[in-house]
Parts: sequence; structure tokens; C-alpha cells
Amino acid sequence: MNAIDSVRDILTRNMRQSGIVIAFVAIVVLFAALNPNFLSPTNLTNIVLQYSYILILAIGMVMIIVAGQIDLSVGSVVALTGAVSAVVVVRQGLPWYVGVLAALFVGLLVGIWQGFWVAYVGIPGFIVTLAGMLLFRGLTFLVLDNKSLSPFGGTYYDIANGFLNGLLGGNGFDVFTLVIFGIAVAGYAVSQWRTRQGKIAYQQTVESMPLFVAKLVAVAVVVMWFGYQLSISRGLPIVLIILAVLIIAYTLVTQKSVFGRHVYAVGGNRHAAELSGVKVRKVNFWIFVNMGVLASVAGVVYSSRMNGAQPGAGNMFELDAIAACFIGGASTTGGVGRVGGAMIGGLIMAVMSNGMQLMGVPQSMQQVVKGLVLLLAVAFDIYNKRRASVLR
Repeated sequence: MNAIDSVRDILTRNMRQSGIVIAFVAIVVLFAALNPNFLSPTNLTNIVLQYSYILILAIGMVMIIVAGQIDLSVGSVVALTGAVSAVVVVRQGLPWYVGVLAALFVGLLVGIWQGFWVAYVGIPGFIVTLAGMLLFRGLTFLVLDNKSLSPFGGTYYDIANGFLNGLLGGNGFDVFTLVIFGIAVAGYAVSQWRTRQGKIAYQQTVESMPLFVAKLVAVAVVVMWFGYQLSISRGLPIVLIILAVLIIAYTLVTQKSVFGRHVYAVGGNRHAAELSGVKVRKVNFWIFVNMGVLASVAGVVYSSRMNGAQPGAGNMFELDAIAACFIGGASTTGGVGRVGGAMIGGLIMAVMSNGMQLMGVPQSMQQVVKGLVLLLAVAFDIYNKRRASVLR
């Protein structure tokens, strides 16, 4: 297969993923042209810090959506877990890690609660989590006694605001940050090479070697440039390490594990999955437990970023997470979606919000633009399905 045929095959074989990558690049180029400060080291660092909790929520939400469910309560869970952590650390004066563990435990209980009603009672996830959205928001007000609680300070504050720098020195840039990004690029290259070799072993179509190398070089250049921008700013954000670990872990879970394949099977065809021996109730239960835990992680990150807990924290976060998944290629009917796609979808939302803020676009117009982008993403998904059915 020559290079031109390879490019055409990549673009047409998976139009969802190709489309969102192209859209993401186009949006970045547009805002970079409109505002020179958009790609500055300081602004890139701010994007990482300000939108990390939405990306964490999107990791769990994409599994929910792939399984054919939805979770409307994650914003309220973010508020509740952050509130519990604030009570433990700020009001009770206990160590920061006790607050983190308390938040994770509450998130686990929330996931068990909602998973039980969805999986074993049979109430639709939309209804259960809609009730949860109200229930957990009310509990947040009770826990905080309708008042904000701050500041955390210390190590807890550093979770979402701290940086690792100076560990390996560097003159004007942080060597440690570049080393970590270099390791990430090497890991990506090895993973892509192994995937390519596996396809060849099963006699599947792969892109030409020049195109494969060009793709790796392009990714390496972009990633190392991003790493360099962080290194000359404040170094490697701690929250970026947390996010990277979660992305790698959940990519492996969804793509390489039996549980991940069962999630896709349930979302693709629930009846067929049951006939194949998949324990559908168990799968639905655990994806909601997982979402509760990830929402608590986002709650810790958000409360750390804000350096306190507020009764109204996490408002509309569930819609941002859901939008990230659909923009990232997840299907409205389940069975389709990837963690990587959700991350790109979340970054599109983050880049649009940040770029419009830098341009001074009113908040009302920002909401209009986000709504239109989400609508177009779902319309694109429907178009792809109709096109695939015609080709069959």
C-alpha cells in the first residue's frame, strides 16, 4: 500500500477519530493565529491545570456511555467528595491524605449506591443519576452547612497546583520534564510498533512504513514541543502525572482486558452479550462504581485547584464530561468510544473555552458555541452510521 492509499484508508476507515483529530488541530491553529499568547508556556500550563478534572470525569464517562448508560450526577459527586475532604482536612485538622482517602471512600459508596439501583433493581441510569444529582447536591449543602470551607494549603493544595521541577537541573528549562515526555514518546512508539506487528501477523491492512514513521515523528515533535513549553514555564504539573497514569491505565483496561471487552459487548448488543455469557448486571454495576471513584478523584483535584470546597462546586461538570465523550467519537447508542477520543474531545472543549476567554468572548456566547459543537459532533456520528449502513 503506497502513502497516498494509506492516508486515504486511515481517513475513511475511522472517520470519527480522524475527524476529531483534524478538528482539534484546526481549532488550535485558529486560536494561535488569532492570539499570539494562546500557545505561550504560561497559557498551556493553565489549560492543563484548569481542565484536568473534566478530563478525569470523561475517562469514566466514556465507559458509561460505551455501555449504553449515562451519568448525570458526577458534578454533584465532585462537590460532595470535595466537601467531605474539606471537612476532614480544614475543619478537623487531619493530614491531607486522610482527606483524600475520605473523598475516595465517599466516591466508592456513591458508585455502589447508583450501581445497585441500575444493575440489580433495573432502574434506567438516566433516572438513577438524575436523582443522584439532586441527592448528592443536597448532601453537599448539609456537609458544608451552606458555607464555603477553605483553605487547604500545604500538600493538598499542591495536588492540582504543584509542579515537579529542578530534580535533574537545567539552564532555563527543566530537564526532568523533558525526560518524562521523552519516555512517553518512546513508550508510544513501542506501543504503535507492536500494534503494527500484530496486525501484520494476522494479515490485516496497515499503513505504509514511510507513513507510519512520519506519524511517529509528527507525534514526537508535538509532544516534545509541548513538554518543552511546560519545562520553560513552571515544570511538570503534578496533576498531569495523575491524569497520564489514569489515561494509560484505563486505555489498557478498555482495550486489553476482558472487562473492557464486556463493556463494549454490553453497549453494542445487550441481548447478544447475555447469550454469550457476559454478566451484564455485574458489568453495569462496576462501571458505576468506577465512575463514582473517578468522580471523587476529580473532586479532590477540583477542591485542591480551588483551595477550598463550595456548595455550588462541580455545577454542569457532567455536561462537559458527556460533551467531551460525544465530541471524541462516542456513539449515542453505545458500543463505540475510546478513552483517547474522549481526551481529545475534552481538549477541544478546553481549547475552545480558553481561546474564547483570551479573546474576551462573553460567557453567553461561549455556551452557544459549545452547544453548536456538541450538536454537530452528534450529527456527524449519525451521518457516519447512515453512511456505513448504505455501504453494507
